[in-house]
Amino acid sequence: MSEKKSIYKPRPVSGFPEWLPEVRLVEQQWLDHIRRVFESYGYCSIETPAVEELNVIQAKGGDGGADVDKEVYVIERLHKEKGDKEARLALHFDQTVPLARYVAQHFNELVFPFKRYQMQKVWRGERPQSGRFREFYQCDIDVINPDNLPLHFDAEMPAIIWEILAALPGMENEKIQLRINNRKIVVGIVESLGIFSPEQQAHILRIIDKREKIPKADFENLIKKAVEESNAKVPWASINVFLKFFTMTESLKNDSIKGQLQALRENLRTAIDNETYREGLKELSFVLENLSHLPQGAIVADLSIVRGLDYYTGTVYETVFVDDPGYGSICSGGRYDDLASNYINKKLPGVGISIGFSRLFDRLRQQDKLPVGPVAATDVLVTLIDENERAASAKKAKALRDAGFNVEMYHKANNPKKQFEYAEKKGIPFVFVPKDGAPGVWEVKNMKERKQSSEQDWLKEMEKYYAT
Repeated sequence: MSEKKSIYKPRPVSGFPEWLPEVRLVEQQWLDHIRRVFESYGYCSIETPAVEELNVIQAKGGDGGADVDKEVYVIERLHKEKGDKEARLALHFDQTVPLARYVAQHFNELVFPFKRYQMQKVWRGERPQSGRFREFYQCDIDVINPDNLPLHFDAEMPAIIWEILAALPGMENEKIQLRINNRKIVVGIVESLGIFSPEQQAHILRIIDKREKIPKADFENLIKKAVEESNAKVPWASINVFLKFFTMTESLKNDSIKGQLQALRENLRTAIDNETYREGLKELSFVLENLSHLPQGAIVADLSIVRGLDYYTGTVYETVFVDDPGYGSICSGGRYDDLASNYINKKLPGVGISIGFSRLFDRLRQQDKLPVGPVAATDVLVTLIDENERAASAKKAKALRDAGFNVEMYHKANNPKKQFEYAEKKGIPFVFVPKDGAPGVWEVKNMKERKQSSEQDWLKEMEKYYAT
């Protein structure tokens, strides 16, 4: 008696999503749309390896890379031989580190300003949950230039993101909002109090970045506690003035950009004598003015946004669902002065923004908002009625492919009804069937309209369709 074969029952790996073909098709449509918009603004594509040297990744973080170590997956062979060294390679956990390394490595070969987009998977070792994966797509754009980068690129980023999100399949009824600030405004205000050490200033900025994630009272208490810990004798009236800068955003949310600019200038006309603050307000005003062509409510100045990463130095962005702000940002980024300084002795300021692609895509998938259906990438199914006619069917399929159509030939001789059912299940819109008693003559069945026409009439219809 033969021993029963042991079968491993496959199960999903938590945090590593995979889709059925009909969902994957929509995912590809999203990626194609994003790619088209990026390229329409003159951005070129690069792709970097899935792995980077571990010391390259750690160079981005503080404390010798310890603050990013918890997110990094290292690459090692399962079987280590005697003398093998510790892990040297790691999967990249974002695309800014690979970009900085790439620009430093290819500096003499690139054309500046260097405008690149990158659409790849990244890996992070965090606890999987709704909207959080261990493997996911990010779609990034950045502009980098030696020494100085014109400010108008800061306005180009949100304009591109708005164009992308407004036309993604499934996003038609979603209300999104891009919230913009300039980190210099917040830094200048904190500096102007004159009571915080550099370490305390960084702590204050992290508190401000949590403003919408915690209750208002908790936010104010955290600020007051930080002031108390500074051991400064500051009147609470001054602290309340300080707090108002980060709570005035509500009054701006539904105003036009022109109205927002006026409100900002009126509410921020204070006795603050700080150059960083004034420069930030000037830069934010410039960016808002250059986004005035977008619909009202699409762009909001939000003084509480500072972004948690210290390398941001100017404009910062976050993008939220208006009706679900608690979901968090789906696109974020900002300006940085010198991201590549760890890899090259040159000043390379830049500005960038990243779409949390998988996070956004999965939200709409779970809410059944994606246009998922039996839609195939195939345009035409060529039937095979008789095995003796295989060569004729293959010839017709090739001719249609040469004409630019995606064509599948049915896999075995079978009656037409079975082949029509197959086309319907896969969402193939047109089926070519040989005309009875007329060798080399084909008819075309339109599966959606349930009608049949000659090949010549079908080709004319296709010419009209593609002409429009």
